[in-house]
Amino acid sequence: MINLSHRQTLGAVVGAGVVIAALAWLSASTAAETAAPKAAKAALTVSVTRAEHSEWPLTLLANGNIAAWQEAIIGAEAGGLRLSEVLVNVGDRVRKGHLLARLQNATVAAEVEQTRASLQEAVATQAEATANADRARQFQSTGMMSKQQINQWLTAEQTTRARVAVLKAKLRSDEIRLAQTYVKAPDDGSISARLATVGAVVQSGQELFRLIRRDRLEWRAEVPASDLARLKPGMKATIFTASGASVPGTIRMLAPTIDAQTRNGLVYVDITEVQDARAGMFARGEIQLGRSGALTLPQSAVQMRDGFHYVFLAGADDKVIQTKVAVGRRAGERIEIASGIDAKQRVVASGVGFLADGDTVRVVEAGAAAGKAL
Repeated sequence: MINLSHRQTLGAVVGAGVVIAALAWLSASTAAETAAPKAAKAALTVSVTRAEHSEWPLTLLANGNIAAWQEAIIGAEAGGLRLSEVLVNVGDRVRKGHLLARLQNATVAAEVEQTRASLQEAVATQAEATANADRARQFQSTGMMSKQQINQWLTAEQTTRARVAVLKAKLRSDEIRLAQTYVKAPDDGSISARLATVGAVVQSGQELFRLIRRDRLEWRAEVPASDLARLKPGMKATIFTASGASVPGTIRMLAPTIDAQTRNGLVYVDITEVQDARAGMFARGEIQLGRSGALTLPQSAVQMRDGFHYVFLAGADDKVIQTKVAVGRRAGERIEIASGIDAKQRVVASGVGFLADGDTVRVVEAGAAAGKAL
């Protein structure tokens, strides 16, 4: 058996106490850490709003080409003549009857003069034959002239009368041919194409110019067959040109047939204000079908993630709840919510890109956004 001195015994007691105290402190620290709650995330200050019921236009979106209402093809009526002068170019605006080009017409003019002279000669001959025929008719009953002579004079009268009629017709034909050497505009409008070249010998029917009649343009919108029944002439439309300008229009007619391959029908929309629209331009547009109710939110309240649209609802515990919604029409700074929420729920109005589902926020009520209806 080992006997310890008083000093050794006291040291052992003190050492044991230190060890026990250290163990107690460590145990208390561990318990305190276990009992302490996790620190909450730093709160963001957000404003909330509620969806509003509005009356919005009901529109049908479509795409199509802008084309001339009617494009007149102006050709040469007289053939075999040389173009001596071209007076207009592409883009020029002309009035009906405006001179566009002139063909070399010296030969045609000479033919007119020749026919006119022949007609004068025939008229003189007819006058003489008529006088002879009148004398023959006077002597016919007296027997002073033979029947053969009388018949000759009567026949000569008819022959000269026919000769005058033929020359009058030829003169009209020559004058028409002379007039055809002047190529004129058939209507008001703008020159859209020019193929005429000075010095070229043109043939009858050869195209020289194209004219957009009255500068009228139309939008030929392609609409699915299922939507054609919703349209009718007189409905208003808005066409958006390449520059972003809004051009007003009105439906003139619906095509009576459907394209067998695309299953689309054409809707002809008269453009009432041309602005910067041009024939051949591709344009998108919308056709006004009426008005309908819509539940709307500011576009800043809606976020798109992974191909879906979401909003964040503010819960009673000031935690946000990410909620999927379906969207529809857009107008200005607002967007239609087709489903997913109702008008009673509080929705975070902005800053949704910095939020995640379950975040704690500091909520501030916001006034209703402006611009309910258009």
